[in-house]
Amino acid sequence: MRILAWGITDVGQKRDHNEDNFLLCQDLSLFAVADGMGGHQGGDRASRLAVEILEREVRRADLNGTQPVVPSVESPPARELRAAARTAGRTIFNLAQKDPRLSGMGTTLTSLFFHGGRAYLAHVGDSRAYLFRDERIEQLTDDHSWIEEQVRGGFMTMAEAQESALKHIITRSVGFESDVEVDLLTLPFLMGDCFLLCSDGLSNHIDAEEIRQHLSDGYYSRVPRRLVDAANARGGEDNVTVVVVYVANDKRVPPPKPVIEQETQRIELCDEEDLGFDPYATTVVPDEESSE
Repeated sequence: MRILAWGITDVGQKRDHNEDNFLLCQDLSLFAVADGMGGHQGGDRASRLAVEILEREVRRADLNGTQPVVPSVESPPARELRAAARTAGRTIFNLAQKDPRLSGMGTTLTSLFFHGGRAYLAHVGDSRAYLFRDERIEQLTDDHSWIEEQVRGGFMTMAEAQESALKHIITRSVGFESDVEVDLLTLPFLMGDCFLLCSDGLSNHIDAEEIRQHLSDGYYSRVPRRLVDAANARGGEDNVTVVVVYVANDKRVPPPKPVIEQETQRIELCDEEDLGFDPYATTVVPDEESSE
């Protein structure tokens, strides 16, 4: 089994700078999306710090042999994700206290970590995580936003929420306060599962059904670009970030080779066309040489 991932971030059509960042950490099986706030300087810095600290803290953690019989949100991998998000929050908050130019900066953080046969999800803010399995899609996270709270409380319909000018107001973020409550989820994953992480620059324009259609049609490596293009075609009012993570079954998959295109701020780990196998298959038949 191998975890493959592709990601892209785009400034959009209306903004003059990009405050989103994402993480593709193949050797740790750790992936994340962060959508910063706080202006040109603060937003980008907050989201970049969040993903950098997340990777650093998970890399430092010693999780060998710590997997419990029944994984839960209190198991070591989940606790490490939560601790990493809170460490990022304290760091960003303290930095803003020292520099008035960074006052009010913060970021969303939605991270996905594969360890010991389970997937662990840690979430703060209104970036989202979806699971695509057997041609069905499920949103795994709840938005920490004023609009979503109104909808959940029955004070606003989904149609009204889509038209609201207050969609950008979030009620929980990493770094705006010295500590933050982190939503945690643990779930089993299957070969063939596909996870999608995104900032609200995508979800404000593209709903779950349309995301499902894109994931059902064509190579996963091309989905981030296609979704970003679709969001931009509908106004691209915000920065747009998409990360697709696929659970493949093949020991012959070559080590991923990062490809960075500066002009589009695109980072891809590999392309299915270069893998030498069908990325949608759950079983890969070894060649004759490897089976001897």
